[in-house]
Amino acid sequence: MYQRILVPIDGSSTSARGLAEAIQLAKLTGGCLRVAHVIDELSFALAMDAYAGYAGNWLEELRGNARKLLEDARSKASAEGVEADIVLLDSLKGTVHDQVIAAAQAWKADLIVIGTHGRRGIGRWVMGSSAEHILRMSPVPVLLVRAPESAKTEHERFTLPSGELASQ
Repeated sequence: MYQRILVPIDGSSTSARGLAEAIQLAKLTGGCLRVAHVIDELSFALAMDAYAGYAGNWLEELRGNARKLLEDARSKASAEGVEADIVLLDSLKGTVHDQVIAAAQAWKADLIVIGTHGRRGIGRWVMGSSAEHILRMSPVPVLLVRAPESAKTEHERFTLPSGELASQ
């Protein structure tokens, strides 16, 4: 039961909650984790905007940050006695949810565990919901780990493409 658990992470406190839940589940079942981070076209475009005027390689910057994020996740699992490998999905082909589902199929995952912000209204419309798409399209069970109320409030504010902060 749930021997191969895929955990997509994005560096948010909510995805950290999903990782913590997956670690506990793997400890209970004797399973292992595959922790994944996706760099898609949207994250690449946002990085280009964030580093406007910077003459470096945006994709390498994203990859370096992602590798650190993944290594930290593997260390957390290891500290709890859970085997974990990591994968960086950075082909820039397809959406986050398409890449996560493809990774689950390729690895033959038994379960996907995802932290979700639980956005509603305009925040959900503007930001989209990778977790919702994964839940709807996944060929394997999906465990959604909701953010606590304090984290939801923290994420109700988001940045518009113009760089302005907006509140829901």
